[in-house]
Amino acid sequence: MNEALAEAARAIRAADSVVALTGAGVSTASGIPDFRSEGGLWEKHDPQNFHYSRFRADPEGFWRDRLAMFEDIYAGGDIAPNAAHEAFAALESAGHLSALITQNIDGLHRAAGSGDVVELHGTGAEVVCMDCGEHDGADSAWETVKAGNTPPRCDSCEGVLKPAVVLFGQSMPQAELHRAQSLASNSDVFIVAGSSLSVEPAASLPRTAARNGATTICVNLEETGFDADYTFTADVTDVLPRLVRAVRKP
Repeated sequence: MNEALAEAARAIRAADSVVALTGAGVSTASGIPDFRSEGGLWEKHDPQNFHYSRFRADPEGFWRDRLAMFEDIYAGGDIAPNAAHEAFAALESAGHLSALITQNIDGLHRAAGSGDVVELHGTGAEVVCMDCGEHDGADSAWETVKAGNTPPRCDSCEGVLKPAVVLFGQSMPQAELHRAQSLASNSDVFIVAGSSLSVEPAASLPRTAARNGATTICVNLEETGFDADYTFTADVTDVLPRLVRAVRKP
């Protein structure tokens, strides 16, 4: 692994554009349960309860069910960025990461210090008003729901607030998707971390990068089926900090 890490680090150092894609495997290392795996959140909570049509028809019940899931996610206490999040922030700070694309909605990349983050599925750290479109931090909305007042409402217009995430039945935000595809197409190095590459359209991004000549690096606990130039079937919190240290070596 050491030689492969050194070679991957050299490719990153030589690149003009390095782009990363992260999935649930980066979040689970912070204690956030996965949704789809065995024992994941969708075994405890019915995904249909979080469909956009359910939110529109029954925002009160939607928010009560979302609070129950939220409490499951945070049952272990505060959730904080882990070594993988910090590695990407350090790579960006050192000038070796152009942008980061994530399938995750937890906001931990931004909390770790990453600046240019493309959130394909939105962010649970914010809410959006369904009437005026205003965005705000989610903390106040959660406190309102915890107090039994559902649905939370906009301070500006009293419209119903929705988590600023892509719900089942909603289209992915086109601006974010188009930017992610452009970043992949124009990258010199494309890093995949903590993603099984089983959910489209994110799963196509590393293949887009490879078709356009990028060197590809994949770090995931399980095989993904993607034939990267450098594959590390290992813990992202172990490999990514080591990769950053290798990049920093003269």
